[in-house]
Amino acid sequence: MGDLSIRRWQFLLVTCAVLCAAGTWLYANRVLAPNILAYDIEHGLPHGNNSDLYPRWLGARELLLHGRDPYTMEITREIQAGMYGSPLPPDKYGQGQNYQQGFYYPVYVAFILAPTLDLPFEKVKRGFVWVLFALTLVSIPLWLHLLHWPLPLWMQATCMIFTIGSVAIMQGLKLEQITLLVVPLIAAAMALLAADRQVPAGILLALATIKPQFVWLSLLWLAIWTLGDWRRRYRWAASFLITMAILCAGSEYYLPHWIARFWQAIREYNRYTGEMPVAEMMVGPLGRAIEFLAIVFMVHACWKERRREANSDAFAFTVSMVLAISVLVMPSYHPYNQALLIPALLIMVKGRRMIWRRSWINRVLTVITLVFIGWPWLSAFVLASLSFVFPAEAIGKGALMPIWTALVIPVAVSATMLVYAGQRTFAASGEAATS
Repeated sequence: MGDLSIRRWQFLLVTCAVLCAAGTWLYANRVLAPNILAYDIEHGLPHGNNSDLYPRWLGARELLLHGRDPYTMEITREIQAGMYGSPLPPDKYGQGQNYQQGFYYPVYVAFILAPTLDLPFEKVKRGFVWVLFALTLVSIPLWLHLLHWPLPLWMQATCMIFTIGSVAIMQGLKLEQITLLVVPLIAAAMALLAADRQVPAGILLALATIKPQFVWLSLLWLAIWTLGDWRRRYRWAASFLITMAILCAGSEYYLPHWIARFWQAIREYNRYTGEMPVAEMMVGPLGRAIEFLAIVFMVHACWKERRREANSDAFAFTVSMVLAISVLVMPSYHPYNQALLIPALLIMVKGRRMIWRRSWINRVLTVITLVFIGWPWLSAFVLASLSFVFPAEAIGKGALMPIWTALVIPVAVSATMLVYAGQRTFAASGEAATS
């Protein structure tokens, strides 16, 4: 009887994952995409190839093959022509619009894309999506290894289906976002650190700095952790710094004084998009105080855990917490950034009973987080089902329902992790005092 109940539970969980994934992807293709296209046509907005890879690929090709500066307005207009069919009229789209595509990455992203530069972009585009898809799947067992959670294969597969079927990952795959390359690099680096493979971990972390906003807090945590036992942990730092020196020197060779041009491009990007961190988008200037306090509490928790071994549960928890805070404070926010929340969510599932029993605050935060995370799956499934009855245009503004909770998900996850971190620290201090 017990085995039958377990099989039923397994069947229900896998079925739920498949339905969530099917709902998300049907919603994307049958509801979201047609409504975005209709909105752009109605308002006379450009609707190009919707590829976040294309600006980086074209900039890398022009730099490495033709020696041209990818940060110039000339290259930016060529990128626009490739994406939209023609360059955008100057100043046509004001602040808050993300149509003026450009390079906006460190030069050394070109080295990662170099093997693809002689190929037609359509082939690169198709191949890159499958690479991102595969890396996202591989990142799940890497996170599980870091968390010391040896799930059976069917459960790992279920986690993968839920991940690929999330609105955040769907958006990243649809846009061919390099985020879904960076997050698996971070996952692999942390798993390697847990296995005491510090040199390759440092190399991968250096490569992950193609999106520096994703890794700077993780590097801060690892610097604090390294101070806890410098003699045994310096190798990852040396490996990271040497790799960064090679990447920066190679970038300088191809484009002298590139760092100043890169920062200028970032300032221009922030100026015309008007993007800001999650907290500031929600509560305005008060969000800066929230971000500051989150980082202060995070650093305090990191300092308390600095002596923990890389293969410990405390190290894994701290990594997950830091990545969650990274999503909260990074200077721009998109749903696909939630890929960094995966280890924190896995920790919440793994330690659900302990977290639930800790306090009423934990229970409230857990329920809120579950509601916010479940909403995109539920609403996407409903909209996908309705698309078989009504035309996509009839849904109208309701097409954005699955991303209504996109802003609050990182807030809820970060709050849960910070509260739990404080409780863990308090409990550890109590145990030390009584021993």
